[in-house]
Amino acid sequence: MESVSTINWPLFYATDNLSDTLKKLKITAVDRTDDSLEGCLDCLLQALAQNNMETSEKIQGSGILQLFASLLVPQSSCTAKVANIIAEIAKNEFMRIPCVDAGLISPLVQLLNSKDQEVLLQTGRALGNICYDSHEGRSAVDQAGGAQIVIDHLRSLCSKTDPANEKLLTVFCGMLMNYSNENDSLQAQLINMGVIPTLVKLLGIHCQNAALTEMCLVAFGNLAELESSKEQFASTNIAEELVKLFKKQIDHDKREMVFEVLAPLAENDAIKLQLVEAGLVECLLEIVQQKVDSDKEEDIAELKTASDLMVLLLLGDESMQKLFEGGKGNVFQRVLSWIPSNNHQLQLAGALAIANFARNDGNCIHMVDNGIVEKLMDLLDRHVEDGNVTVQHAALSALRNLAIPVVNKAKMLSAGVTEAVLKFLKSEMPPVQFKLLGTLRMLIDAQEAAEQLGKNVKLVERLVEWCEAKDHAGVMGESNRLLSALIRHSKSKDVIKTIVQSGGIKHLVTMATSEHVIMQNEALVALALIAALELGTAEKDLESAKLVQILHTLLADERSAPEIKYNSMVLICALMGSESLHKEVQDLAFLDVVSKLRSHENKSVAQQASLTEQRLAVES
Repeated sequence: MESVSTINWPLFYATDNLSDTLKKLKITAVDRTDDSLEGCLDCLLQALAQNNMETSEKIQGSGILQLFASLLVPQSSCTAKVANIIAEIAKNEFMRIPCVDAGLISPLVQLLNSKDQEVLLQTGRALGNICYDSHEGRSAVDQAGGAQIVIDHLRSLCSKTDPANEKLLTVFCGMLMNYSNENDSLQAQLINMGVIPTLVKLLGIHCQNAALTEMCLVAFGNLAELESSKEQFASTNIAEELVKLFKKQIDHDKREMVFEVLAPLAENDAIKLQLVEAGLVECLLEIVQQKVDSDKEEDIAELKTASDLMVLLLLGDESMQKLFEGGKGNVFQRVLSWIPSNNHQLQLAGALAIANFARNDGNCIHMVDNGIVEKLMDLLDRHVEDGNVTVQHAALSALRNLAIPVVNKAKMLSAGVTEAVLKFLKSEMPPVQFKLLGTLRMLIDAQEAAEQLGKNVKLVERLVEWCEAKDHAGVMGESNRLLSALIRHSKSKDVIKTIVQSGGIKHLVTMATSEHVIMQNEALVALALIAALELGTAEKDLESAKLVQILHTLLADERSAPEIKYNSMVLICALMGSESLHKEVQDLAFLDVVSKLRSHENKSVAQQASLTEQRLAVES
């Protein structure tokens, strides 16, 4: 953001005299006759006011930039005008590197120690404009140590509220902003220099000054993206100041600026809580109420920003619990009213908010007992045909979280959640598929539900199809886990037959090689049940999936977890009932591997090794 010229010169200078002025300037700069020098500088400023770009090009061509360095001396009465000229020419991108090459940065930084307010103002502008979008400019100011001097000025001038001082503070904030914009290492440097508490203090003292407030907000926006800034922000009263400022803003663009700072800051849990305590939520709810029926583009955008920010505040455990207020809170009730709304954005935010409230068992139990499941199912119903994918995903996320407490599962099953969820089996959207699978897996720890779903051929066929979704690891993993869960919880021969007929066995065998121990274990337990209950039906598939070789590898691998070794041996014993699989076990010399495990440090593994060894010895 370039600083604006602070002096309005009359436009009466004829540009054809510019060459004469530049020649004269060369001579007077050497002679140091202040009066004639001042006249030349006035002429240059007038020419720049008339046609900045053309005048800048001529200045560059004349070779007098180098002279400016010698004119930037603290005791001269012309210094402020020289700095002003540099500020003006540095508005042009092509002049920034020449200013650096002409050696102007070091003398400009020295001038930051001046006591003269006009010199400080023009110097701040000059440095700020040279840094704008210029790596070379920033680097030179960094090497000359300019940032620290400016921060020291901000600290010492912070409390003075006269217009001239506020103008200077605005220029200095702008200079630091241009200096660090989109440059992580320079932003980190400013944070280490302690600029954040100073800027927060500035915002509080000068909240009536629109230009300075705006500059502070843009600076915050720059710095707030950096993780290292969050801790410093959290130790200030930034939340209070921003909410105070936000409440005052009527203009959409100004509110947008505050939003842009709030969003990255609200990613920090401590700041989330501070924002909630400072009353941000009430402001957001008010915006939602005002904008919900508007079809103006900017109102729709503001509604989205406000509701998104609301959801973000609920991601913090403390802030979420504070707003839940045992399910009696005004905020919770208002969010609940968003779900039946006709506005997609509010439906989405409402469902995401419920998913965030559903992050502990107490909240989940309360919500299910108070009818939230029916509201979410109604919402899903509205989005079955050509529905809004983000709303589907959010509603399923909420249902999945609500299904985690054991006491909720039966209630949700009897409310018809599985039927509501199964309507989305045809979805081609991986995020929806992923949440659908997770919701079903959470619900089926009851034998009856697992059996009912496990015999649903359409569901099982879709699961087998998704087990091959290599582009979507989450969907693939959840499909495998649900297949395994259907067997483990139902312990039903019919379910196993359905899974065998749909081609699911090979996926369970592959799952036993997963890098996640929990998934390996779930697969081995499911496979052991298959071997115990329906070995004849599954025999060919187990053989072609090379289960026996995989079990040998798992037992021989020292890195296998104890429960993996234990369940692999249980499975080996169960496979002995099949002639062809039994032969494979004999061919692979399992006895050697198993006998080594008798001395395993885990007692259960050692005991199972002895039992397995006996079984292998008898059967050989």
